[in-house]
Amino acid sequence: MPLFDSTSLRHNWIAVASAVHARLGCATPERGFMQVCHGKKAPLKRVHPGDRVVYYAPTVTLGGKDRLQSFVSIGVVLPGVPYAFDMGGGFVPFRRDVVYVTAHETPIAPLLDALEFVEVRANWGYKFRFGLFQVSDADMRLIAKAMQADLTLLHL
Repeated sequence: MPLFDSTSLRHNWIAVASAVHARLGCATPERGFMQVCHGKKAPLKRVHPGDRVVYYAPTVTLGGKDRLQSFVSIGVVLPGVPYAFDMGGGFVPFRRDVVYVTAHETPIAPLLDALEFVEVRANWGYKFRFGLFQVSDADMRLIAKAMQADLTLLHL
């Protein structure tokens, strides 16, 4: 049985998090998750089963000066809705389940001139400030190829 309706429209998303946080989400690929915008629910409601998501990490650690500027993980959103998850210490962010595919972390710099969402090269990082934004199939395919991810598993 497929994970989602193959006839439904799929969207592509870039989510932003530190590499440490993004790697935590894909540590168990078949039982992965995504969190965005410091655990807010509203952005996750825009994401639907079958959508593709790739994580971009500007840094290795949250708020760190350890610049990475790489795509870290890529996968497909599973059926379900955003749900609260108690991480302890009073932090209860919202998540969505994602099945991640095997991929290599890839720097963004070599892709900047080919990515459609980069409208002005000098301001290429602007959209990442939103924490989650939609991109074209062409951009997702380009990123997935650069990450050496299986395009068939991503339905690209």
